[in-house]
Amino acid sequence: MSVVSLLGVKVVNNPAMFTDKYQFEITFECLEQLEHDLEWKLTYVGSATSDQHDQELDSLLVGPVPVGVNKFLFEADSPDISRIPDADILGVTVVLLTCSYDNREFVRVGYYVNNEYDTPELNAEPPAKPLVERVRRNVLAEKPRVTRFAIKWDSEASAPAEFPPEQPEADLAAADEEDYGAEEREEEEAEEAAAEGEAAGQNGEDAEMGGVPAEAGAEGENGQAEDEMSEDGSVDLEGESEEELEELEEGEGEGEGEAVEGEDEAMEVDEAAAAKPVAVSS
Repeated sequence: MSVVSLLGVKVVNNPAMFTDKYQFEITFECLEQLEHDLEWKLTYVGSATSDQHDQELDSLLVGPVPVGVNKFLFEADSPDISRIPDADILGVTVVLLTCSYDNREFVRVGYYVNNEYDTPELNAEPPAKPLVERVRRNVLAEKPRVTRFAIKWDSEASAPAEFPPEQPEADLAAADEEDYGAEEREEEEAEEAAAEGEAAGQNGEDAEMGGVPAEAGAEGENGQAEDEMSEDGSVDLEGESEEELEELEEGEGEGEGEAVEGEDEAMEVDEAAAAKPVAVSS
């Protein structure tokens, strides 16, 4: 458990000009008497690509710290513009507020800071050389990022554990190396056996189908089709006998002869009617 707890941080002058001082109102609680002072620092991140441009704006020792809730105002100078690349003066950067006890950091608060010109015209067309006196900063105070670290305070009991606690019952327990993953292995073996069985069944069906001759199958289909046609009552020209054909031809010849005789008789009657004189009354 931490002996000192950060309760709140308020950015006093925000927004402000780039060259104005930073002011933070810090509230914290101390649970027991401390032997050393608390060290507060404010760091400005000059560039996102390299920590060589980071600047420690100010540091402050607070102590002796009384037990209970404490509040103070932390002021820090603006960053040195000469140590910041021109390309990183405008835009978004970060300031870090940290607190350490006996050179051991136990809390860190990070804020995003947006630097821009104070007029829309300069923001639309910024000059090649930044005008620092026209740059305004805005600390995003409502969205801080707080990180806490467990440290050793004055007593050894408050020191965090460097190693995991001893577990003598774990040494007495039986080894479970063989049982570890046994269920997974059984499931995998069952799946492999099922896959092999399916593959063997498919191969057997393919072999049975492949053993039927193609010609026999075709002949069977043709024979079946022929039988179906005969049962339907269709005429089988190849199955007719020569005698039946001759009878059909003779019947057709007699029919033609009778038709010719009928035509001759009709013609004689017509001729006789034409030769008979017709009486005309006067």
